[in-house]
Amino acid sequence: MKGSEFLRRLQRIARRRQLPFQFEAALGKGSHGRVWLADRSTTMKDLKNELGPGLLRALCRDLGIDPKEL
Repeated sequence: MKGSEFLRRLQRIARRRQLPFQFEAALGKGSHGRVWLADRSTTMKDLKNELGPGLLRALCRDLGIDPKEL
């Protein structure tokens, strides 16, 4: 899954759970950005590249969601 697809799926989860969601590309260095889901946050890698399974699990863990929900 690419980073952009991950963000789209996060937005859907946020809408379903009625949680605030925000992505700020300016708060990361280079191609990275910052993602907030409710009161949790993480740093996103480049949106154009594939996310590896380990990174995907880590992002989900940081945001408090189950990877199977994606």
